[in-house]
Amino acid sequence: MATPAQWLAGARPKTLPAAVAPVLVGTGVAQALDGFRLVPALLALVVALALQVGVNYANDHSDGKRGTDADRVGPMRLVGSGAASAQAVLVAALLAFAVAGVAGLALAAYSSWWLVAVGAVSIAAAWTYTGGPIPYGYRALGEVFVFVFFGLVAVVGTTFGQTRTVEGLAFAAAVPVGLLITAILVVNNLRDVHGDAAVGKRTLAVLLGERATRWFFTGLLVAAFVVVALIGLARPWALLGLLAAPLAVPRPGPCSPAAPDRRSSRRCRAPAGSRW
Repeated sequence: MATPAQWLAGARPKTLPAAVAPVLVGTGVAQALDGFRLVPALLALVVALALQVGVNYANDHSDGKRGTDADRVGPMRLVGSGAASAQAVLVAALLAFAVAGVAGLALAAYSSWWLVAVGAVSIAAAWTYTGGPIPYGYRALGEVFVFVFFGLVAVVGTTFGQTRTVEGLAFAAAVPVGLLITAILVVNNLRDVHGDAAVGKRTLAVLLGERATRWFFTGLLVAAFVVVALIGLARPWALLGLLAAPLAVPRPGPCSPAAPDRRSSRRCRAPAGSRW
């Protein structure tokens, strides 16, 4: 039986900022439009966090059953490591989705019942990333869905939940958010490229190869900050987002060829240079 610490690690808490960021940006847009409402903003945050945890457990469950996580680097895999049964992880995923559903219903009651449909589609997308008979994460479509749901749907939905209007500014602000979160998936898939290829998981990184994937990752980062600068032409407060640009500059890690400690590089199982 998995320990509480293992369940926490299996929820992949380091991915949670990717759920928080779209809500913060969407709420910032709502404030810029004089439509900020605290309760819908908090409910949107609960939905986003619960969906993120749910998709992490669902991914663990589906990949573990398929054997994809049998030899994997990166975060703790509950099923792949044998720490928890596939059934137990499935229950955890369903509980997280249930929390997202309840919070989503409350948000819809505050705002618009159209959000129920948006929430249902989001849960379906979260499950079918690696679950179901045709998982799109195995068909090089993960990046597309991440951009749509973590960018467009999350930011525009958060703004709509507070303002009850669909605004062009929300769509514009959603683009850099979606690009940056997509970049997270790209670099994770780069880390797993050899293992995924070995088990037949055809991610975009597997199809493109390591070199092209690195260029794609760089392009996503550059494009995100370019869009932020363009938004800043009309909304100067958006230029604050450029303060994060230095964080996008790559620094050598223990798996990098530029790592100062060659002994640490030998311990890396990921492809050399794949940690940015």
